[in-house]
Amino acid sequence: MTTRVIPSSELIINGDGSAFHIHLTPEQLRDKIILVGDPGRVDMVAEYFDTIEYNVTSREFHAIGGTYKGKKLMCISHGIGSDNIEIVMTELDALANIDFDTRTIKPEHRTLTLVRVGTSGSLQEDIHAGDYVMATKGIGTDGILNFYAGRNAVCDLVMEDALVRHTQWMKSWAAPYIVDADPELVSRIGERDMIHGCTVAAVGFYAPQGRMIRLPLASPELIDRLESFVFEGNRITNFEMESACLQGLARLLGHKALTCCCIIAERRNTKADTDYKPRVRGLIETVLDRI
Repeated sequence: MTTRVIPSSELIINGDGSAFHIHLTPEQLRDKIILVGDPGRVDMVAEYFDTIEYNVTSREFHAIGGTYKGKKLMCISHGIGSDNIEIVMTELDALANIDFDTRTIKPEHRTLTLVRVGTSGSLQEDIHAGDYVMATKGIGTDGILNFYAGRNAVCDLVMEDALVRHTQWMKSWAAPYIVDADPELVSRIGERDMIHGCTVAAVGFYAPQGRMIRLPLASPELIDRLESFVFEGNRITNFEMESACLQGLARLLGHKALTCCCIIAERRNTKADTDYKPRVRGLIETVLDRI
């Protein structure tokens, strides 16, 4: 069987040997990775590091690598949205499993552990600002995973069908996909003290999450239908924008991934907390200790 050489137009490598968008080299990759949306939040995470070995910034992608209580790890920002997650996830995996010199897949697979720390809005009245929620299931509405072969093997197809029927999902929207987080990570990171839930990873912040500013919504009833959806005891707990794509690509690529969010808005109670940074710090500390 002929070994595939990945063309330079498909995997772009910078002149310094770094991945095109995130500007990291294979030597800078760590097996334990914390992901955050806000580039400024990388500095918040790195405040806890005992040592810092590199600090790299490119566009919205900011990465700091170092050590924490003897653990070698890194934190990288991915910006907002699942399209950015696809870039970061693909390039991190390339650093781990592609030989940049030969542009071929390495014979031995390297598994990464990725935990995204984010903020989120709750969809249930009993989930309040300051609560921590794990996306034990990520529900993607962006359609990205549907472009990859093998998506059915890592998705909950029965739950997808039930969701489409219950919400009266519009045919003009991308077909939703539902992916479990890594079960070992769920147990290790937040089994004892975090809310388990199904997190909707919306394709946008406003209309896709039921927010109406000036333009009317195509489906004003979507929020109510998502809130009332229950499948085999699983209910939808919150909105964010990246969990499903992260968990889906991780499963396809053979990595472990989980998203943990601090609730900063209560959609059903129409409340928002703008002074959420202390609770986000608490979530960061928890993830650092348990990753």
